[in-house]
Amino acid sequence: MNEPVEASEDRRPPGMAARVGAAFRGLFRIGLDAALPQLCPSCREPLGTGAGLCASCWSKLSPIEKPYCARLGIPFIYDPGPGLLSMEAMANPPAYDRARAAVRYDEVARSLVIAFKFGDRLDLAPMMGRWMARAGAELLTEADALVPVPLHWRRLWGRRFNQSAALCRVISEGAGVPVLYDTLRRIRPTPQQIGLSKTDRASNVQGAFRVPDDRKADIKGRRVILVDDVLTSGATVDSCARSLLRAGAARVDVLVFARVVAPARATI
Repeated sequence: MNEPVEASEDRRPPGMAARVGAAFRGLFRIGLDAALPQLCPSCREPLGTGAGLCASCWSKLSPIEKPYCARLGIPFIYDPGPGLLSMEAMANPPAYDRARAAVRYDEVARSLVIAFKFGDRLDLAPMMGRWMARAGAELLTEADALVPVPLHWRRLWGRRFNQSAALCRVISEGAGVPVLYDTLRRIRPTPQQIGLSKTDRASNVQGAFRVPDDRKADIKGRRVILVDDVLTSGATVDSCARSLLRAGAARVDVLVFARVVAPARATI
């Protein structure tokens, strides 16, 4: 699925060794950028004087455009008319109101997410965040605040930054919607969701998130957008949304960079 983003979530300051290591990695990357040509973050081919994706990877990326389910944002294979819902939205409606994603979670999107999340490619946040802001423009015009899906402090300590918070910052700068960085917290560590069934994913994150009592005033009566990098089963954002609604949020929407989409979707 760094900068003050991390400090706001993890109230345990990093040690001197961690700070020196991060600074060294930053200087090393700057040196590489100056000495080597810019590379496509997906296929690692040189970009010449450009930035972003190469033409080949760009052509393989799958933006999610209308028509799609009004509730879940799942793309339809044909236009059934405005306001139509997918079978998933009808059969198992989520706690959140609407979800939107910039792209399908395909090969290129996956490579971007992995590079961003695990490869210290924070330079990808502006590009990914801008795409998300475009996909969620309708949600952003109605939102009072953005809330990143939080990491448990142990995972944040190891990863050094929360990718959801980094995306929030970019979206906030473009849309003018403030970010509540430390309002929703992950109160217990959970195993990685990778490889779990939909049922196991839901059980894994049940009760993992909470809005502290001293932060409920930040949420009460507000229209909130949850921000994350990838939406797979929706278990994580659904659990987060329930916590925000219990804290008094008027409405919770979801905005992600990529979402898993089955090959074909029917409508009701």
